[in-house]
Amino acid sequence: MSATPDDLLDRLYALGIETTTVDHPPAFTVEDGETFVGHLPGVHVKNLFLCDAKKKMWLVTVPWDRPVDLKALPPFIESKRLSFGSADRLLRTLGVTPGSVSPFCVINDPCASVQVVLDAWMMDQELINAHPLINSKTTTIGPTDLLKFMRACGHAPRIVDFRKI
Repeated sequence: MSATPDDLLDRLYALGIETTTVDHPPAFTVEDGETFVGHLPGVHVKNLFLCDAKKKMWLVTVPWDRPVDLKALPPFIESKRLSFGSADRLLRTLGVTPGSVSPFCVINDPCASVQVVLDAWMMDQELINAHPLINSKTTTIGPTDLLKFMRACGHAPRIVDFRKI
């Protein structure tokens, strides 16, 4: 059974991590996000759930305006040809539906079957905004606290400078 947004916020609180969360209409696209929460301070993210031919999975999180070249990315993450993972695989592994993907989804992947890749520039900023397992809310967190949470969930994210890809 997948964690709920309340489960996530409870876990963050138990880890001593301070966040703020706002409600808004469901945001299915970057454009929706800009409309609903673009005014919030911090980096707003987009998330790509990717697989390769061997079914190895990645969650790539970058600023929402950062282009990601799927053909150029594999050598940077030690992968082969990448494609988007199916909605069914996303639900099975990270417990969310398309539009709600975020780095917080690792709470639903205790075996770390999905490798997380985070943008280096984003991780140098003061605040990061991401959906807390549902696309009708946005949670703001510091990058150090995001890493603390991910590590507590058994994930060791890779930090990649997407500006060099």
